[in-house]
Amino acid sequence: MNTGSCLCKGIKFKVNKFEPLVGHCHCTMCQKFHGAAFSTFVEVKLNQFHWLSGKELLSSYTSDNKTVRSFCNICGASLFFESSYNKLDQTIEVSLAAFDHVENIENIKPNAHIYTESKAKWIEINDNLPQFKSYRS
Repeated sequence: MNTGSCLCKGIKFKVNKFEPLVGHCHCTMCQKFHGAAFSTFVEVKLNQFHWLSGKELLSSYTSDNKTVRSFCNICGASLFFESSYNKLDQTIEVSLAAFDHVENIENIKPNAHIYTESKAKWIEINDNLPQFKSYRS
């Protein structure tokens, strides 16, 4: 079972199946939201995502570009991201770091760096993953 939670464990969820898109996002909003050089999200179909507890603890922030970033209102853990594309595709992006247990974790590998045009100046990308200045295009 693929299960995740926030830092205080008030929010818990499970995912039955992951989509193949797993990316390191270097946009400035992800940098601010996660307090890091980039965030790593895995895409999940909404019908494969299930709440175990704490949905009522979820808060969200909608940015100027209409993306929604969700977090625990107790501990502040950054958990989910949803763009207009996700809404149309009925998917959600889940922070890979929020998972406590992932079956076959060796199969869940980041496969791209996105929005590298705004990557932190103090980080150097040293792997062989494809790099995209904006989204995967």
